[in-house]
Amino acid sequence: MVPLSRGKIIETLLHPLRDHLWGGAALISLYISILSGIVVGLHYDVADPFYSTTAMELLIPYGSFWRALHYFSSQAFFLLLLVHLAAVLWKNEAEYKRSAWVRLCLTLPCALLLLFTGYVLRGDATGEAAGAIAEHICLAIPLIGTQVNDLLFDLTDSGVRKVYIHHVIGLVVLGGVAAWPHLRRYTANWHNHLILVVLTIVVSVVWTAPIEPEQFGLLFIAGPWFFLGLQELLRYLSPFVAGVIIPLLPMVLLCWLPKKAPARNRWLLAIGLWLLAYTILTYICIQRI
Repeated sequence: MVPLSRGKIIETLLHPLRDHLWGGAALISLYISILSGIVVGLHYDVADPFYSTTAMELLIPYGSFWRALHYFSSQAFFLLLLVHLAAVLWKNEAEYKRSAWVRLCLTLPCALLLLFTGYVLRGDATGEAAGAIAEHICLAIPLIGTQVNDLLFDLTDSGVRKVYIHHVIGLVVLGGVAAWPHLRRYTANWHNHLILVVLTIVVSVVWTAPIEPEQFGLLFIAGPWFFLGLQELLRYLSPFVAGVIIPLLPMVLLCWLPKKAPARNRWLLAIGLWLLAYTILTYICIQRI
């Protein structure tokens, strides 16, 4: 037997990254999320989000399954998108003009907001906490805070109506437009991701999507899992710094990432350190729950 070199071992371990399987898996998860979201949306009432969400599991056939399928496929889409991004950065093979690369990077905040607005639309304790914090951050933006909040959330005056429109139309369209240069290069076939599809269905059958009723008397209510690091930052810094400036840092670094080493490696290291710090903050926040 011929021993494998270190480079060959690394190449073997990273073989899935070469085939763009992560990006295809993310796209398949998004398709499942959209299809199941249509079923869920048909029975959703923006005038009473919490009741319509909970009643969905009782009043419509297989309501619990459809809501779970929408929830878990959405989570899978976001996580797989992050892995796909890491794979693209690792390979550093795609040649994009700076404008096209910036446009492509904007798919990440679109996906994050798409997932975030899904939590807000549940109308439960987690969704209300997330919405209240998001409004607080928007209003803290100098000069244009009120306009930004009116555009994105406006929960106090409009309930979840604007959030619902963004979730089902606006963010999907924006994300599609931002990702179009990338989507033209790659396709995702269902038969290449059957394991993912079956696993998502099995998970949705076995586990129900979480929902939390009003939790009176609690001093601390956590938002979505990816929001916890930001929520912890708000304990130490102003809303504008903790909720806008610091979260924008990795996006700025990513959008203007140099194409060649060693500058590229330093920028990637900075992004990695930001992720490490955010993970630590998330862990600290989890301990308060």
